[in-house]
Amino acid sequence: MSDAVVDACFAQDPKSRVACETCTGTNFVMVFGEITTKAKVDFEHVVRDTVKEIGFDHPDKGIDYKTMEVMNRLHAQSVEIGAAVHGNETEKRPEDIGAGDQGHMFGYASDETPELMPLTHSLATGLGYRLTEVRKNGTLPLLRPDGKTQVTVDYQKMPDGSVKPLRVHTIVISTQHDPSYTNEKLTADLHEHVIKTVVPAKYLDADTIYHINPSGKFTIGGPEGDGGLTGRKIIIDTYGGWGAHGGGAFSGKDPTKVDRSAAYYCRWIAKSLVAAGLCKRALVQVSYAIGVPEPLSVFVDSYGSVTGGRTDADLMDIIKANFDLRAGMLVIELDMKKPKYKKTAAYGHFGNAARPEDPDFTWEIPKKLTLDSPKKKAK
Repeated sequence: MSDAVVDACFAQDPKSRVACETCTGTNFVMVFGEITTKAKVDFEHVVRDTVKEIGFDHPDKGIDYKTMEVMNRLHAQSVEIGAAVHGNETEKRPEDIGAGDQGHMFGYASDETPELMPLTHSLATGLGYRLTEVRKNGTLPLLRPDGKTQVTVDYQKMPDGSVKPLRVHTIVISTQHDPSYTNEKLTADLHEHVIKTVVPAKYLDADTIYHINPSGKFTIGGPEGDGGLTGRKIIIDTYGGWGAHGGGAFSGKDPTKVDRSAAYYCRWIAKSLVAAGLCKRALVQVSYAIGVPEPLSVFVDSYGSVTGGRTDADLMDIIKANFDLRAGMLVIELDMKKPKYKKTAAYGHFGNAARPEDPDFTWEIPKKLTLDSPKKKAK
């Protein structure tokens, strides 16, 4: 819902400044935060449409988009923050806009999957996407919208610094369901229509452990079963525990907030390095101060997987030669002033295994790199 608000503002005004949070409880949704925009948006309509799209259309499912209470507590952005970040925009070039907040942001990539993501995360998000697919296309109509997945994989750390997935150790799926659905039937259906279609058979064996609705019945779901708030699952939104995280949530924020744009840009850098064969794994970190365009720090760690006789210092030179980490340039290079954020809010912001080749996920398209360092280019 927070990202649906971002998209609704951007659809009319690409210069919108949005910091929207959403919380939900029994039969209510509240949107709150700061928005400055020229867009004319019916925020209650956006919220109800999003809840309907997810599938919460009856009180028995945990909330009903038709009858729930919607509370709008949005207000204008602080003039002090606006002045610090944007100043007089008529006198500033877009690339010189200051960072929208302070903080540390990280990006990660690994060569263990085609999308250069951790296998654990790709499988878990793939299972989540498939749960939605079979519910909405009628294959398993007794499923309900609430659900979550988790995958544990046995790995071998390789001498070159990479990690090799060996087998799936455990799969956990908890999914809300109609009361008439027995656990035995649900388990059989999920094995046949979800797990088998997502998890390659080569990773499954007789010792793989399955926990399907391990708490037993899961008929009470949505905000009736567990209240929600934007940003409560930021690790699963990114790399599922791999790499690192600076702590800032992405959803509900326009890209002047470096919590979002810099994390996307760091993913772009890390994926570009791995895609170019310069290393097997990469962690990229940057930090910013509010109102300051240039990053305060830039760091890269290949976990010892750098190739071709290079070092991490060489990777840093390549980053400096190919990427402009000024806060305004993050937005420009990744074309972030478009209404494309609602779809990032489900199945992860990175990897995009559930939605391959989506051109809106610009940070997932590796950049063709110039391998000369700035020093060499200067000569």
